Formats: sequence, C-alpha cells, structure tokens
Amino acid sequence: MANPGRHRVFTVSACIILALVAVGAAFPQQFGDVANAALGTIGRYFGWFYLFSVFGFVLFLFVLAFSKYGKIKLGPQDSSPSYSFFSWVAMLLAAGFGVGLVFYGMAEPMTHYLHPPYGDVEPETAAAARYAIQYSFFNWGVHQWAAFSMVGLIIAYFQFRKGQAGLVSSVLAPVTAKYPKSRRYAPALDIFAVVATVMGVATSIGLAVLQINGGLNAVFGVEQNVFWKFAIMGAMFVCYMASTWSGLDKGIKRLSNLNLTLCFALMFYVLFTGPTLAILETITLGIGDYLQHFVGMSLRVSPYSDNSWANDWTIFYWAWVIAWSPFVGTFVARVSRGRTIKEYVFGVLIVPPLLACLWIGVFGGAAINMEMTQDVGLAQATDENITVALFRMFELMPFSNVLSIVGLLLIFVFLVTSADSATYIVAQMTDNGSINPPLFKRIAWGLLIAAICLTLIIAGGLKGLQSAAVLSALPFTFIIYGMMFVLINELRADRKAMLTSLYRRHGETPVGADAFEAESLADEDRYRRAPNVVNRRINT
Repeated sequence: MANPGRHRVFTVSACIILALVAVGAAFPQQFGDVANAALGTIGRYFGWFYLFSVFGFVLFLFVLAFSKYGKIKLGPQDSSPSYSFFSWVAMLLAAGFGVGLVFYGMAEPMTHYLHPPYGDVEPETAAAARYAIQYSFFNWGVHQWAAFSMVGLIIAYFQFRKGQAGLVSSVLAPVTAKYPKSRRYAPALDIFAVVATVMGVATSIGLAVLQINGGLNAVFGVEQNVFWKFAIMGAMFVCYMASTWSGLDKGIKRLSNLNLTLCFALMFYVLFTGPTLAILETITLGIGDYLQHFVGMSLRVSPYSDNSWANDWTIFYWAWVIAWSPFVGTFVARVSRGRTIKEYVFGVLIVPPLLACLWIGVFGGAAINMEMTQDVGLAQATDENITVALFRMFELMPFSNVLSIVGLLLIFVFLVTSADSATYIVAQMTDNGSINPPLFKRIAWGLLIAAICLTLIIAGGLKGLQSAAVLSALPFTFIIYGMMFVLINELRADRKAMLTSLYRRHGETPVGADAFEAESLADEDRYRRAPNVVNRRINT
C-alpha cells in the first residue's frame, strides 16, 4: 500500500534544502559563521559520543556476523547475489568514499607528517611519518564504513527479507506502532534522513569540486574561483543526469567499474614507478600499527588539554559518514540483495577499508618518502593548499601530465558516480522507498544537491562543508540506535520462526539450534496444542 506521506516527504525535504540555499546565498558570511560556530560547539561537547558510537557500530556488526544470525540472508533464504563481487565492491567504493579518498589519500598522511596527531611526536621525523600512516589508516579503515554498513544492513534486511519499503520510518515502524499518536510523525524521520543525506553528499561532492579546481590550476593554470567551481559543477550535473537517465544497472554500474579500474591502474603505476620497497614496507608497518592500537585510537579524546586534532579529523570523519549513512546505506542495501549477513559484514567492513589502506599506503607512503629523502617541498605545498597536493606529487613522477589528467578523470568520474547514485537514492527515499523512483524526482534532487553544494562552498569553503556534515549527523546517530534495537528484535523473531518450522517438520532438534532452544520450542508447541487435545477429548 502506498505511503500517504510519500509526497509530503518529497515536498518538505525539498523546501528545507531550498530554504538553506536561499539563506546561504543571501547571507553567505553569516551562514558560514553560524555553521563554523556550531561545528566547534558540537565537536567539543559531543565528540566523545561520536567516537563511542562508531566504535560500538564496529563491535555490533562483527558480533552479529559471528553470531547465530550470520547465515540469515538479506532477501529470501534461497536468493543469490544480484551483482558479481567485482561490480559489488566497485559500486560500494563509488557510492561510499571514493571522492574523499582521492582527495585525502595523499594529502592526509602528508598533513599528519607536518602536524602529527595530538602533537605526540616531533614533526617531519621518522616517528612522525610512521604516526601519519597509522592514523590515516585508522581514519579511513573499518570505522569509516561502520555507519554505512549498519544502516545498509538494516535497510536491506527489512526491504528484501521483510518486503517493506527501504525507509527509516519503515524500519522504526515496530517502535512507532506502540505509540499510535506518533505514527503521524513517521514521515519526519524520512525527511530528516533526506536532509542529512543531502548535507553529507554535498560535503563529498564539494571536496571533489575543490580538488578538480585545484588540479586544473596546477596542470593548466586555471584560476581557483567561483566561476570555475560553477563550471565544474555544471559539467558534472550534465554528466550525472545522463547517467541517471540510463538507470542503475547501466549508468552507475559501468561508471563504478571504470572507477575501480582507473584506481588500480593509477595505484599500481605509482607503486612500481615510485619507491616500491619503501611503499610496501610502509603499508606493512602501517597495518601492524593500526591493528596494534585499534582500540586506543578508537576511543581517544583530549580531556586534559585543548588539543583540537580529533575534532578536526577523526570526529569530522565520523560525523561525515553518519550524515552520509542514509544515502550510502540505502545504496549499499540496494546492491547487496541475496548476500548473507556474515558475507555482507565482511565484504563491506573489510574489502573497501583494505583497498583504502592500500591507496593511502601507496600515495601517502610515496609522498612521505620523496619528502624525507629528496626534500621536494610536498609538505609545504600540501600545507598551503590541500586541493593541489596530489598534483604536486604527480609533477615529480614520469609522465606527470598524463598522470594529472588521469587523476582529474578519476576524480570527475567518482564525482559523477556519487552524485548519480545520490540522486537515485534520495529520490527513492522521497518516493515511498520505490526501487525505481520517477525521473522527475531524480532530476529535482540532482539540481538541489548541486545548489546546496555550491552554497556551502561559497559560504565557507571546506570548513562550511565540514560544518554541514557534523551538524546533520548528531540527531541521526540516535535514529541509528533505534534501528539497531528493532533489528535485533526482528532477527530473534526470524530465527525463532525458522526453528519452529524445522521442529514441527522433524520433531527433533533443528539443525543449527542447541538443545535448550529445541526444548523451549517443544514446550511452546505442546502448550499451543494442549487446548485442542482437551477439546477433542470432551467431544469424544
């Protein structure tokens, strides 16, 4: 049955985004100041909450994968995956953090080398280099995907196994059903998810626009100004609208496969033409340090000092991915039908983070090695303008112009793919969770996402984009907790139903159950049948 709040969700969400665009365009300075002030306040008072929550998501997902629920499929139990493993991973990366990874993959390690996390070691030393890779792996590792994975798993379970709409309000329906008066406010959950998604998507697209402008400046001398940002956004809009027109299986899938192929080609080129042995040793040591200090880094804050490193990096990242989780989670759910919970968790929480660490190890390791052995000025260039850092490194390598053009192409294709998948998912979220939302809604959201992205860039640049992500993430974290609670209850009921069916068919302990579960089910079965036995005896 159609959701009567479907058009309301679309209309109200679009009006909120339009209002933000109008305010930001009319008062860019004040808009940026308020956003930045809010960013500092939330980071200061709720940073610990973000760290605790994301670490909790990681633990929850791995425990769930190894639990008795791990073999439950995201779809009918006899279903099979809709996409090959390569295409699945490619689409995960394209929708997840491909743009951000290209932006920060080389620049973040170099920044940490110049300004070590928490000021623990001396800058521009071997210790600083090791620390830079360790914390870059942490920021782009398993935690980065925890919120995406959580929301995606829950939506996929309810959409493909329970046959419900892929919406936040549908997932939380068992909770709102207990309070009839709250049902009228259910569309508000979807509206908030849409607004948070648009803010998170605008952050990623904005980063890519800034980096493309920086790359064009480094390679072709193009000015870094508002005109060129509008031009880049316009070209991107035309391309992702063309991709949107062609649909999920043609547009996004093909672009995602192209993205992953370009990523591997560029990464292997840098690996084999750069300091290969140093890069391989950097990756090995970095993974060891990451695993060794996993828990400590996950929960580290600075209660005894005013160090703002965590707010500027880790807490921003966690807020960013939480804000983006309704979009990425819904998209991940859409392409993960037919996989078991265990396969899903390991596929989403291990493969993309591993590829991210390899990317950072190759580009960050090569850049730091060049800086330490040749003093080529990459650290200073990164510190002055982070958007051109990658292209400054390319200038030091063979066929630098070709590398820069391939890098620009990669960023642009990632940008188009992210925007394409974002418009698809936001349109789905505002169309009662429909797997095939109407074209006019996809076009409308494509325009609105581009508009809010440009507004944030003009109002505050990179800082404005960060502020938007952090602000929209805080309330949605509580929504994710509610979704987790509902999922556990539904998984218990699902498993109990399967075991009851097996027990009745075989009259003995079901395969995969223990004796206690079987005895409990037998007692319940005897209790249900007892009144029927009594009635038959009376009638006799």
